[in-house]
Amino acid sequence: MRIFADSACDLPKSYFDTNSVTLIPLRVQIDQTEYLDIMTIDSTQVFSEIRQGKQPKTSQASPEQFITLFEELAKSGEEGLYISFSSELSGTHNTAVMIRDQVKEEYPELKLTIIDSKCASLGYGFLIQEAARLNAAGESLEKVVDIIRVKAKHVEHLFTVEDLDYMARGGRVSKTSAVIGGLLNIKPLLHVEDGKLIPIEKLRGRKKVMKRMIELMEERGDRLSEQTIAICHGDDEAFALEVKALIQETFNPKQIDIHMIGSVIGAHVGPGTLGVFFLNQL
Repeated sequence: MRIFADSACDLPKSYFDTNSVTLIPLRVQIDQTEYLDIMTIDSTQVFSEIRQGKQPKTSQASPEQFITLFEELAKSGEEGLYISFSSELSGTHNTAVMIRDQVKEEYPELKLTIIDSKCASLGYGFLIQEAARLNAAGESLEKVVDIIRVKAKHVEHLFTVEDLDYMARGGRVSKTSAVIGGLLNIKPLLHVEDGKLIPIEKLRGRKKVMKRMIELMEERGDRLSEQTIAICHGDDEAFALEVKALIQETFNPKQIDIHMIGSVIGAHVGPGTLGVFFLNQL
């Protein structure tokens, strides 16, 4: 079975290099130059450009990318599974479905299941890693699909951003809210609900945000000591390590993974962003 994932899962390039997962890069445009996420640009460069006042633009994977990959899959005779970035945050999922149906007209034998993860960043990355593990263990496509569809509904995302101005540039919050937030050191806490990024509350300062994140993890998480918890950061590893230490002290999880936010999501949330991902009760 071939597994496909787009770059909004925020797993590092090394993951795709060493696991049997095919990367579908989303696109980032800075000035007049277009890059392929992970492949021809990394998020360090994106955050650097944002700090200099630029606003990178992002776009979904191209139809041509999907046509090439799906035709290759059909010709190979293998089964395929594409778990996509939330359809509420990108048009990539819908494009993939459209292209799959188009390719199937020419190659009726194509067997490709596409799942809308309704997740983002390392929450989405959780599902990719789980599917790859199941595939390596020899599980059938049907079983992998069933497990991923269930787990996708139980991934918790908790996000905070350093500067509301970055989200204002992308139209995620009003400019007035960004200015007031900056003056008062307001840090929004957000989560993902049915695939959409939704604000939960606003707090003053990082310390209060961190404390509230831990409280919400305790309320929502299930057997956190037995889980692998993921942390993503917007080019601020020190902040990520601070949160990691707090999670370790409070829940003592099996493992904590830290990765930098990818270029596409990073372009919208900006430097200093931090996200925590875990599972609620299945």
